[in-house]
Amino acid sequence: MVVYSYTMSIFATISASLVFVFGIIGNLLTVIALLKYHKLRKHPTTAFVLSLSISDLFFCAVNMPLTAIRFHHQQWTLGEGLCKVFPVFFYGNVAVSVLSMVGLTLNRFTLILHPSRYPKIYTPISLALQLFGIWAFSFGIMLLPLFEIWGRLGLDEETFSCTILKKDDSSPKKFIFLFGVLVPCIVISISYSCIFYTVHKQRAKVKAHSASGSGRIESFFRNKEDCRLTVTLLTIYLCFLICFMPLMLANVIDDDGSHANLHVFASVLAWMSAVINPFIYAIGSQNYRHAYTKLLSEMCFWKTSVELRSFDEINKSRTVDHL
Repeated sequence: MVVYSYTMSIFATISASLVFVFGIIGNLLTVIALLKYHKLRKHPTTAFVLSLSISDLFFCAVNMPLTAIRFHHQQWTLGEGLCKVFPVFFYGNVAVSVLSMVGLTLNRFTLILHPSRYPKIYTPISLALQLFGIWAFSFGIMLLPLFEIWGRLGLDEETFSCTILKKDDSSPKKFIFLFGVLVPCIVISISYSCIFYTVHKQRAKVKAHSASGSGRIESFFRNKEDCRLTVTLLTIYLCFLICFMPLMLANVIDDDGSHANLHVFASVLAWMSAVINPFIYAIGSQNYRHAYTKLLSEMCFWKTSVELRSFDEINKSRTVDHL
């Protein structure tokens, strides 16, 4: 059984608690801001950003408090039922996050390389079907181990973690990693390579023929916010890789868990992927930053209005008492 030091257990407990708090605040603000801001809400890209934010919100709200309790006690104390819920949300939400990033990438790919087809491909019905497919596949695959059709969900006594376990010497863990993480990451990497290769190539053409250059991507350059958003979404993907790669490498290199501290640091870094996206949106995109600012200003105005009304009611009450 892997036993973490007291210091590392406290570090993991505090980290999980902070990710729980800031992840809920950041992702909830993102969801509300995007739903309230009409200019962003009507854009197809926003649907995938909302999907990503909601999955991160669920991850922080469900998995992080359970993880904090697990590390605090250095054992699973929450019963068999929650032990099965935990991996469903953990693997399901990670898959939704990755597949939502695939959706975002293909959206950018179509917008830049095939702008004439973009309105035909990204209709409200098409978007709804794509989002349904993302969530249905991500959580549908988890029904197999949940009902013990392929593998099972339970407690790994070695790491006191609730995860996908083998049944009859078989589990869908590698399948989920392959089609829920690895293949999507390859698709994203190839798509962004094509995007930036095409952009670089078109820029060279525009510079060489600035007088007559009016290609399809040149028009895209004029919309600086679209360019910034594409870079922002690429940044989100790269940060996801940076956050999850150490955990993947740790599980491969040290699969017996002999270096417990390495796994803790890698896990904390992976959890951070559910927190950082709202900050990337705010820094990288002017429209998203404006949506956050507008929402926060409305919240502050509402709070001020409530305080003023309360103050007026107290004054009126005092006046009546005095009379």
